[in-house]
Amino acid sequence: MEKIASFTIDHIRLQPGVYVSRKDQAGDSVVTTFDLRMTSPNEEPVMNTAEMHTIEHLGATFLRNHKDFASRTLYFGPMGCRTGFYLLLAGDYSSREILPLVIEMYEFIRDFEGEIPGAAPQDCGNYLDMNLGMAKYLAKRYLEVLCHIDEFPQSRLEYPA
Repeated sequence: MEKIASFTIDHIRLQPGVYVSRKDQAGDSVVTTFDLRMTSPNEEPVMNTAEMHTIEHLGATFLRNHKDFASRTLYFGPMGCRTGFYLLLAGDYSSREILPLVIEMYEFIRDFEGEIPGAAPQDCGNYLDMNLGMAKYLAKRYLEVLCHIDEFPQSRLEYPA
């Protein structure tokens, strides 16, 4: 079997950033999949499921209510390796084009106070596995990359060659 595209990226050189993972044709439309890489693969500890679950709930709620991107958001969810998230948008976008959206979403997560949306037994199959404090910490940490993305010696908007 051939390797799928995401397994051909050099994860040894990959650093936190916002990357176009793939673009797919769906009928007459393009679907852009983004790799929101929050930690350095195989170099840093992976994120725990509780904080990832919290980021998923908050991020999905933010995106599905966004004034410009609610109808374009197809999916937001965790990577199995627990180093980041996938964001699928209807449309042909670049990493730079969606950077303001990603920053806005992670600011929302960093600043969130109150009950986590969907964290109730009738709304979620694992509603007790949440960690808002760590989700906020990780969002703040990722924002340090996002807000200074052009200051790194290696691009954080395009996969390493």
